Amino acid sequence: MSLDNLKSAFWLLVFVSGGAFAGAQQYEPLSASVKSQLSKAVADTAVKNAAFASTPGVQTWLAEMSRRLERRIPDAEYREDFLNTLHYESIRAGLDPEMVLGLIEVESGFRKYAVSSATAQGYMQIMPFWTKVIGTTDHNLFHLRTNLRYGVTILRHYIDIERGDLFRALGRYNGSLGKPEYPNAVYAAWRKKFTYGIPPAGGRTRQVQSNSTRNGG
Repeated sequence: MSLDNLKSAFWLLVFVSGGAFAGAQQYEPLSASVKSQLSKAVADTAVKNAAFASTPGVQTWLAEMSRRLERRIPDAEYREDFLNTLHYESIRAGLDPEMVLGLIEVESGFRKYAVSSATAQGYMQIMPFWTKVIGTTDHNLFHLRTNLRYGVTILRHYIDIERGDLFRALGRYNGSLGKPEYPNAVYAAWRKKFTYGIPPAGGRTRQVQSNSTRNGG
């Protein structure tokens, strides 16, 4: 068995055994301005059908990702809703949708009602404290759009804190900052299962634009 196959088998065994990456986002006090910004991002009304979703390139992408997720999410109608929502929310937050798919693969294995030992919930394994910090306590983290909206908003926040360093931001997202296992696993899932076009650069060097840069600041 090759080294790559051995690594894949190891991570699969760890994930299935329930001990994968049981860490979770850690509570950190937020400034009033950051809290307000995150709250607004979570609360904004979602657009049911984004204009760009009808473009040929996006439609081709959605069809290809639907094919790849057929075994994970057997219901075709729900799978279409999932991918449309994920694509919209990812682009809205300035994130690569394929990277977000890789993160979900590692975090929950696409199990909608996954709950970790740390009580993180849903596809993107959101810690419940976030609803009190930037949302409202009646937000259901098992709801598809709510879970994805929180997940990409939180990851975007961590990317901005880390000045575009996605590797470190992923570590924060998992509560394992400074340890390479989780970011490397996300990059591996992203690269091997969800890349459609140019593969992502090696994990440690990947940079993502900060909010201020994306907004012309």
